[in-house]
Amino acid sequence: MTALGSEFGMLLLVAGNWHTISRLERDLERFANNNGLTMTFRRTEPRQFSKELLPYAVDVVGLDQPGIVHSLAGFFAARQVEIGELSARSYVASQTETPMFSVQMYINIPASIHISALREEFMDFCDQLNVDAIMEPVKHS
Repeated sequence: MTALGSEFGMLLLVAGNWHTISRLERDLERFANNNGLTMTFRRTEPRQFSKELLPYAVDVVGLDQPGIVHSLAGFFAARQVEIGELSARSYVASQTETPMFSVQMYINIPASIHISALREEFMDFCDQLNVDAIMEPVKHS
């Protein structure tokens, strides 16, 4: 869920049997029509992974600058690293009132990629952009 200007957006992934999902879509469409909302429904298939992927979390913080998300995404795309999820926000630093940004990503690294070399390249890349970054494995309990 997020505020988009004066609007509000939400993205849901719902699982269930065919009948229950169909009823939910019908009920939500009726709810949207009665309340002036816009809803879009898409049926998806389970995600298929063709190779072993290692899940990592990436956090980047720095001065707000044009094209930063594009640059970060380009870095990983050039190395065939999948971005599974990305969230970015701009804010003003509380004491200095400096425009800042923060990006959180979940990436999937092919097992064939040498992790420490990728991390070192990424940290060098972030140094060139003058941003702070952390790249660490996603730990599941």
